[in-house]
Amino acid sequence: MSKLVTKHNKLISASYSLGVPEQRIIFLAIVAAREQEKLIDARGVLQIHASSYQEQFKVEKHSAYKALKSATKGLFDAHFEYDDIHEQTGKDANNFIRWVQKIRYINAAGMVELQFTDDVIPLITRLSEQYTEYDLKQVSELQSEYAIRLYELMMQWKSVGKTNEIAIDNLRKKLGVKPEQYKQMCNFKTRVLEHAVKQINEHTDITVKYEQHKTGKTITAVSFVFKKKQILEHINPAKNKNRDTATPDLFHNMTDSQISTFSAKLAALPELGSNAPIGKSTAEFASIIASDLADENKQARYMPHLTKLGYQPKKCKT
Repeated sequence: MSKLVTKHNKLISASYSLGVPEQRIIFLAIVAAREQEKLIDARGVLQIHASSYQEQFKVEKHSAYKALKSATKGLFDAHFEYDDIHEQTGKDANNFIRWVQKIRYINAAGMVELQFTDDVIPLITRLSEQYTEYDLKQVSELQSEYAIRLYELMMQWKSVGKTNEIAIDNLRKKLGVKPEQYKQMCNFKTRVLEHAVKQINEHTDITVKYEQHKTGKTITAVSFVFKKKQILEHINPAKNKNRDTATPDLFHNMTDSQISTFSAKLAALPELGSNAPIGKSTAEFASIIASDLADENKQARYMPHLTKLGYQPKKCKT
């Protein structure tokens, strides 16, 4: 089952500096908060266990304990910033918001308990149109805090696959690069941008590249273009070297009811979810799969997954 990280766009666009362990705890807490909305509305306390951290981010047990312990103080001190319009005056306002109201680490239990601040709760639980959502597994293997933040920024633009020009100073703030870090552009490009892009391209469901924009001879902004990886091609039986080449690929005449049922199940599979076209909902992805299941040239790629889901092709009469 997919674990969706959902944030209001104010939070995605905000400026903050969090290390990888702190961001990962926030991810796990957001998933838990979305699953327990009533509890969070009542200022409930969320528990993040080292075992969950270990399983989600594929680290050793001792590393999970260490990450939870080290991130506790960092999260208590951390805040994020975003700009909006002051309701009464209509003037620009710069907001400074703390992530947690309280947090503690229970050493013997390998567990963190935290309580989000009142300002954070509506940004992760009560969302309407202005939000960004992605599967937690897509950032689970990212080892750079800059890569995590850059991926989130890309997801805010996933419906179009490209960003506007982002001023370098603004991008530094959004990625959490401190003023004293990587002041020279060559260092910023090498240690932050190119490193983050490389990790995203290797470990997530998108490939991204960036373009530099200059004012005179000085790089003053960058923009990003990205697209979904086409993973479905790799599960096409026609390209499977281990398949029995003496057996022809068969097309199964599925009933309308079967297509409707199994297309919905396929669209919900984590291993296929990353192939949904950018900007499409799960229901829209299911509709695309339904068309593929009725297409003799496309159905075969789904057969391994259909079998796992319990689909049994009708046997030919002898």
